[in-house]
Amino acid sequence: MLKFRKMTKEDCERIANLEKENFAHPWSYDSLLKEVDNKMALFISAIVDDAVVGYAGMYKVCDEGDITNVVVDKDYRGKGIASGMIEYLINKAETIGIKDMTLEVRVSNEAAIHLYEKFGFESAGIRPGFYDSPDEDAMIMWKYYH
Repeated sequence: MLKFRKMTKEDCERIANLEKENFAHPWSYDSLLKEVDNKMALFISAIVDDAVVGYAGMYKVCDEGDITNVVVDKDYRGKGIASGMIEYLINKAETIGIKDMTLEVRVSNEAAIHLYEKFGFESAGIRPGFYDSPDEDAMIMWKYYH
């Protein structure tokens, strides 16, 4: 059964491994550990049968939410886990005074773009050369509540 919870210290090792498996410049275990107690951040874990299969993070900056990463283990993709994490963050954002949400996504990541659009995010421009390994532009997306 799929459930979501605030990321715990015990989750950080598995999440650091997910980072290494999915990103050229992964967050370290120590960096993730610092976010567990960061009052301006909400990092969540997706759990299936007591195993961490994904995670997502968001920072609160004034009244805006900045989604950092959304990662799902390759073996669990296509099962609605990323959608569930985005929905969880949106619902939580509304309860902590976040009025708008933003993120960057690789322009080639069509699956992620469609996911974010499903939840009301809209393209607001391009950040040229935002990503490296490989070099790529980022689409800036916003979800406005007003």
